[in-house]
Amino acid sequence: MSSHSDPPDRELRVAGIVLAAGLARRMGRQKLLLDVRGKPVVRWSAERLAAHVDDLIVVVGHDGDAVRAALHGVEVRGGRAVRFVTNPRPEDGQGTSIACGARAVGDDVAAAFVALGDQPGVPDSVFTVLLGGLGAGLSIVTPVYRGIQGTPVLFAAEVFPELRVLSGDTGARPVVMAQPGRVRREVFDLAMPEDVDTPEDYARLV
Repeated sequence: MSSHSDPPDRELRVAGIVLAAGLARRMGRQKLLLDVRGKPVVRWSAERLAAHVDDLIVVVGHDGDAVRAALHGVEVRGGRAVRFVTNPRPEDGQGTSIACGARAVGDDVAAAFVALGDQPGVPDSVFTVLLGGLGAGLSIVTPVYRGIQGTPVLFAAEVFPELRVLSGDTGARPVVMAQPGRVRREVFDLAMPEDVDTPEDYARLV
């Protein structure tokens, strides 16, 4: 494991993939559109990441129109608007959404974050430190919050082909676990930023 790293190279072109195609079975309604301090959950999540990337891809599912409307006007650094891709079968698992997003990343991108649309409170410092962790033969950078590995996760371009063929409901875990020697773990003395899966999660958040 490593301590926090040097600031990221600002010449690096970085993308973000926000996963916003889930079925919200445990919530019982579309959790991404729930209001938190005047904004939908998904807008908080997207805006947090947008400030650190040059291209932001939001993977939507059956509620795609509503998520698009909730993110109207969100821009990445440099002023580019958010892009959307549709996962036609989100019921097949989070891996399929990651694959859809990774296939939409441009060839000029050096690295991409994979982030959750229902995790609105990721601190800016997490994105910055993860970016600083790339390099020296390490192609995946993941946060560890007080001993618990979490999200978002940063992947170098050399890993994109593996992301593009993911399936199932284990997310990107198979890619992270495939070759431990290429993974850098950045340690944060923070609680894991909460995601919103259940009514109880939402009640804590607000």
